[in-house]
Amino acid sequence: MSEDRHVLLAGAAAPRRANDTDTATLARLLAAAFQTDPVFDWIARRGHRRAVVMEEFFFWLLRTRAIPFGEVWASEGVTAVWIPPDAPASPGGFLDQLRLLPLFLRLCGLARFRRGSAMGDAMEKSHPHERHFYLAFVAVAPRLQGMGLGAAILDANLKHIDAQGVPAYLENSNPKNTRLYERLGFMARRNIAPSGAPPMIAMWRPARDEHSQPQ
Repeated sequence: MSEDRHVLLAGAAAPRRANDTDTATLARLLAAAFQTDPVFDWIARRGHRRAVVMEEFFFWLLRTRAIPFGEVWASEGVTAVWIPPDAPASPGGFLDQLRLLPLFLRLCGLARFRRGSAMGDAMEKSHPHERHFYLAFVAVAPRLQGMGLGAAILDANLKHIDAQGVPAYLENSNPKNTRLYERLGFMARRNIAPSGAPPMIAMWRPARDEHSQPQ
C-alpha cells in the first residue's frame, strides 16, 4: 500500500448512516462515479445534460427507495447504498409507476427507453427471493478512486450484515470491480443482462457469523 493511500485510509472517518440532509450530496457523488459505468453508459442518453439527469435519478432513488430504510452509509467521498431485508421491492401502485415515467424518459431518452426497461426487467426477474441485504450502489468520488475507500466501507457494512446472519446480493455492472467483490466473499451466479447489453453479473454472498470469518 502506498504511503498516501495508507494515510488516507487511516484518517478516514468511520461510515455513518445517511439521512435526508445528505441526499443532494450523495446524489452528486453517485452521478459522478457512474458517468463511466458500462451499464449506465448503455442505458443513459448522451449529451450535456446526462450528468444532471443522472443526479435527478439518484436523488429520487436515495430519497424514496434507500435512505428511509436506514442502510445508506457514507463517509468522505464514498457511499454504499443498501436495501435491507423486508423493504418493499418497488414503489407501490400504478399511479406511482406513472409518476416515475418522466424521470426514466429523461434518463434514457426515447431511443434508449427500451434498453432501460429491458435491463430493469432482467434485474427484477433475477432478484433473489431469500431474505438478504441488497447492495444497490457503491460509489467513490472519481478523485479518490483506487485508494481502497470502496473496499473499506463495504468491509464495515458486511461486518454489520454478518452480525445479523443474513446473506447479501449485488449486480456487478463493471468488470473492474469483480476482484473486489470476490475478496469480500461474493460469488458470481450468472450474467443477467439482456441481449446486446454490457454484462451485469449477479453475485451472492452467503450468510456468515463470527465463527465463519476468513482468517
